[in-house]
Amino acid sequence: MRLKTKLTLGIGFLFLVIVIFGAFGLISIHRLKEDSDKVLRNNYETLVYNNNMLKALEQLRTDSLAMRLFENNLEQQEKNVTEPGEKEGTLQLRQSFEKLRLNKNDDLAKAGIRQSIQLINDLNQEAILRKNQLARERTGSAATWMTIIFTILALLAFTLVVNFPGVISNPIRQLAAGISAIANKNYSRRIHLSQKDEFGDLANAFNVMAEKLDEYEHSNLARIKFEKSRIEAVINNMRDAIIGFDEKKQILFMNSVAESLIGIRERDVVGKYGPDIAIRNDLMRTLLQDEVRPELEIFADGKKSYFVNERIEVRNEDARIGEVIVLRNITPFHELDEAKTNFIATVSHELKTPISSIKMSARLLDDPRVGNMNKEQQELLHSIKDDADRLLKITSELLNMSQVETGNIQLKLQSSPPDEIVTQAVQAVLFQAQQKQLHLKTSIQSSLPHVMADIEKTSWVMINFLTNAIRYAPESSSIEVEAVLKNDKVSFSVRDHGIGIDEKYLTKIFDRYYKVPGNYEKSGTGLGLAISREFIEAQGGNIWVESRIGEGSRFGFDFPVVAG
Repeated sequence: MRLKTKLTLGIGFLFLVIVIFGAFGLISIHRLKEDSDKVLRNNYETLVYNNNMLKALEQLRTDSLAMRLFENNLEQQEKNVTEPGEKEGTLQLRQSFEKLRLNKNDDLAKAGIRQSIQLINDLNQEAILRKNQLARERTGSAATWMTIIFTILALLAFTLVVNFPGVISNPIRQLAAGISAIANKNYSRRIHLSQKDEFGDLANAFNVMAEKLDEYEHSNLARIKFEKSRIEAVINNMRDAIIGFDEKKQILFMNSVAESLIGIRERDVVGKYGPDIAIRNDLMRTLLQDEVRPELEIFADGKKSYFVNERIEVRNEDARIGEVIVLRNITPFHELDEAKTNFIATVSHELKTPISSIKMSARLLDDPRVGNMNKEQQELLHSIKDDADRLLKITSELLNMSQVETGNIQLKLQSSPPDEIVTQAVQAVLFQAQQKQLHLKTSIQSSLPHVMADIEKTSWVMINFLTNAIRYAPESSSIEVEAVLKNDKVSFSVRDHGIGIDEKYLTKIFDRYYKVPGNYEKSGTGLGLAISREFIEAQGGNIWVESRIGEGSRFGFDFPVVAG
């Protein structure tokens, strides 16, 4: 028997059970409803009419409408004669009423009316009791039959529910176990079902498939294809975009990430010459260029993403057999760096206002008009001012670094005289140098050509060089500030005679947050020189440092002269 036939029979039987039980229930309810309607429609209404006539009879002497009310209820009763003997009683009631109509004081007629109404009431009450008893008997009979039918149908349905699921679940369970075995490469597994239905056909098809897979698994071709598919699976599951070329620049493979970025399906380009594809695809053209960009900005997955382009040459011994291009997704690092930059910028900006307030309050406290302070209080106040200056410098450096990292450096490039840059920087640190009894020697070559620079930011770099020189120069020593023309470039430099810097640290000194180990770590954020390099290089200049231990340091930068 086919599975469809079994399902049809099972579901059809359950449907038949529902129909039979429902039909019998509806019939029983309908019969009980009819019995109830008869009592209400026939007997109860008669009792109501008779009760109304008795009330009207009592009100004949006081109410002029009582006679009309009596007659209306009598007419209704005459239309509702349903029980044996009720017709005769109703006729006698009419005759007594006609006599009373002629003489309202006829007591004999009133007695006849009461007697007739009592007779009719007795007949209807007996009918109600009789019909109620009959309804109870029918209800009991219906309940008995419904219980019998329900018991029989429930037993049959229970038998079906217990046995029928096994007809479907047992073959499915065996098929699932077989499929699981095949998934685990147990190709010797077979399914044996005696059923002559769709499950039996499926089991036979499964056994044929397992046999073919077993043959295929033990062949050399299967092993080669398995290794190939494993490599392809590894490449496709990598999060980086990967494109493979042979030695002739023909595309060998492309994983799903590369398909998404480039917008080309692998099956459409495999075996084709890469430069031909690059003609109509901008990203492929960029990837195949000889000049490899360190970072690519690509709009992917509905947002701007960043990738690093790596080209790996594939060689077999000494022969070049292909090339692999890997696009590594560095977007999460960009997002983290941007979040860090925004956080630093926000915190630094928020700190500047309270720090400035602290400086202003300290300045007011230092004013004699506010009040005199003893020596200890003055020392504490000077300490507060120094710390506030240092914090303000740090927040300024952090804000500048945030501009650098976000690429929002606002440059006001203009033809600028070098002596103005040097003078502005020296004037800014003159008081600081005098406090340490340092002598600032300024040497500016005469008739220097102008440079294309932002005076404010270039002066900031010079001030940073001078501040560092003042910090590390010995007291009563000198600091040389120089601006000269060298090889068509104006070279600015600041030289101190302090402790100097070891050569091994000079390559890292312009890196962000880097501090030279030792006595150099006592202050600062490690950002000043990094910001200086960004400011100078953004203007097309070159920054440099020269230093030796015990001989001091020389920091400088060069700008090309303005043509013409």
